[in-house]
Amino acid sequence: MESLLVSTGVVALAEIGDKTQLLAFILAARFKKPLPIIAGILVATVVNHGLAGALGAWITATISPEVLRWVLGASFIGMAIWTLIPDKIEEEETQIARRFGVFGATLITFFLAEMGDKTQIATVAMAAHYATPVLVVIGTTLGMLIADVPAVFVGDKLAARIPMKLVHSVAAAIFAVLGVATLLGAGAKLGF
Repeated sequence: MESLLVSTGVVALAEIGDKTQLLAFILAARFKKPLPIIAGILVATVVNHGLAGALGAWITATISPEVLRWVLGASFIGMAIWTLIPDKIEEEETQIARRFGVFGATLITFFLAEMGDKTQIATVAMAAHYATPVLVVIGTTLGMLIADVPAVFVGDKLAARIPMKLVHSVAAAIFAVLGVATLLGAGAKLGF
């Protein structure tokens, strides 16, 4: 249950101000059809984070516990630093919408925007750390929805009122604590 709660909270915080949240704002403003946008976000996130969770499970099964501890600790600390760097959305990522409709555009652009994104990499790291990839994927998907669904409904009005620097600092602090705890052996009871 800890893996579900931590992955939900960390991704919800890390997603605020992330390029996929900015993409949700753009798609909502452009199409004004929240339900197909939310459905596209959900499907894209489940597929993308499902692959990331599977990779995390494979890493856990493949890498020795001692090496895994150092890799995960360094990854979480790297995520802490990366979270402090604001994202910008590329305009060409939204151009695909003209060909595939609102749902298709959201699905494709969200899936591509999440490839190599901090929340996808965090999903890999947390799935490997907790060794419960299904709960982590459920949690990271919930975290994405917690951050992105309000963006679809309230758009830029909400974004202007959220203290992004504070939110990113809190998310970075959580990633840093996870990294230090992992390096100090907090996951030893899990086998690494």
